[in-house]
Amino acid sequence: MSSKVIKMAAAGCFIMCASPSIAANGKILATAGLSQLEGSGGGGLTPWATLAGYDSQDETSASFFMTDVNVSDYRLSSIGVATSFYDRVELSLAQQTFDLPVDLVKALSVGDIKQDILGVKVRLYGDAVYSAYPQVSVGLQHKQLDSDFVASYLGAKDDSGTDFYASATKVHLGAVAGYNLVWNVTARATKANEMGLLGFGGPDNNDYQVMMEGSVGLLLSPNWVVGMEYRQKPSNLSSVEEDNWADVFVSYMPNKKVNITAAYVDLGIVATKKDQKGVYLSMTGYLW
Repeated sequence: MSSKVIKMAAAGCFIMCASPSIAANGKILATAGLSQLEGSGGGGLTPWATLAGYDSQDETSASFFMTDVNVSDYRLSSIGVATSFYDRVELSLAQQTFDLPVDLVKALSVGDIKQDILGVKVRLYGDAVYSAYPQVSVGLQHKQLDSDFVASYLGAKDDSGTDFYASATKVHLGAVAGYNLVWNVTARATKANEMGLLGFGGPDNNDYQVMMEGSVGLLLSPNWVVGMEYRQKPSNLSSVEEDNWADVFVSYMPNKKVNITAAYVDLGIVATKKDQKGVYLSMTGYLW
């Protein structure tokens, strides 16, 4: 799947550059949100109820994204594509690559960890901007590791799993000193250890747990958004602690063809390494 994802993203980049006006026009700028680490439309750390495109009820859209997270001892890259149909259904495909530090590579005799993620999201009701109540969507993310060696070594029960989530998103126009405010709340049922990169379930727990995730952002202009996110994490493995995640981000959206996001992330303890803080960079290109 790796080569397919890379080829699709490269083709998307070419199309976007060659076709200057193919972005869907059904929604106002910035309402497509960002591309989440697992491929879904939303924030960087958590999916939102918004779909991954600017399509209206009679349009479709497609996008690709590239994300790189560099913290103290680890690097996580994610690349993928998403499509949205008639402002109702979103499909996404992503691959994550998790680079381990040298000492763990030598100790375990392994290289990087790869995970493929297939996502589906359905908007149930509401519009994040125009309805009085939040937009609400439900979705799932099915995850598959390329190898179960590290996950099994740490005590994980499975090398694949599926997260289920429900999200509510609302934009309040002119709510803060005349600036638009956006917020999102997501409830995720999951067994994943470190998003699934360290497997699913473990000796401490092998049942689904509901984790809460949230985002809030302020639109300083039609093109600039600043905000923060928080993601609660389970703790299934006795061998390694797992902390909740947080970030502070800024996003630039010059038009409906591209958005660029930078963030400071705090991931806490990741696979025995403490104080994993660093930089998150992401770009999404909209093909139509």
